[in-house]
Amino acid sequence: MGSDQDTTLAMLRKEVQSFVDKRDWEKFHSPKNISMALAVEAAELMEHFQWISMDESRKLEPEKLREVSEEISDVFCYLMAMSNTLGLDMTEIFHSKMIKNRKKYPADEFKGRFGKDDPSPVQS
Repeated sequence: MGSDQDTTLAMLRKEVQSFVDKRDWEKFHSPKNISMALAVEAAELMEHFQWISMDESRKLEPEKLREVSEEISDVFCYLMAMSNTLGLDMTEIFHSKMIKNRKKYPADEFKGRFGKDDPSPVQS
């Protein structure tokens, strides 16, 4: 095992691909199926936060945090599988999207706001 500091996305993608290959699951890994599985896992992640406050969601008990971490891992694995299936470079598409996000949400206009429809604009 490693940490974020010493593990590359390429290493993680290879690990997911090896897992899929050893089970002969490639035939099931269409973008349609993976996107549906990803939505299910994202819903399972959201379920842990249903009916709790924002503050409570920031202070999870150790067992709940472990459960949440497993759901995050499931979501991440499906993202890696999707990038493998579609031949997308995760770093490239991440940076491309962040460039768009910075243009769409300039820091000086959105600091302390959640979006364009936030009723409380930043005070000058």
